[in-house]
Amino acid sequence: MNFALLTIVLALLWAALTGSFSGPNLLLGAVIALAALLLLRGRIGQPSGLRRVLPAVLLAVVFLYELLLSAIKVALVVMAPNLRAQLRPAIVAVPLTVKSDLEITLLANLITLTPGTLSIDVSDDKSVLYVHVLMLEDRAKLISGIAEGFEKRIMAVFA
Repeated sequence: MNFALLTIVLALLWAALTGSFSGPNLLLGAVIALAALLLLRGRIGQPSGLRRVLPAVLLAVVFLYELLLSAIKVALVVMAPNLRAQLRPAIVAVPLTVKSDLEITLLANLITLTPGTLSIDVSDDKSVLYVHVLMLEDRAKLISGIAEGFEKRIMAVFA
């Protein structure tokens, strides 16, 4: 975030805290913000957390979408007259592109929180995640869905 934008944000914050969005008060907030930023410019680096906000929001949106979609699918299967005909359980080995323990843990938890799927184990070399699926339709589609959905978004958050 550049200094001009940060100055504007801090001036608006000043106005919100003082309760007055008048021109002189905004100008005073901008002057105070600019002075503070000039004094602290050596200590203010690139805020890495801010560039992770959008990817994190996109990950949350993808998760909520998958959560809703899979909850509906599981509810329809459970309410079906012939439950056994609907179930096609399987254990799928999903190759991993995420490598850190944090990324793998987040991926495994997102998969487990999604109805109809459960993360079982990670291989010793951290290259494969084993996932139990309640209703397997297409193994390749499941693997690409995880890779293009959760995994891609997780890598964007931690890039």
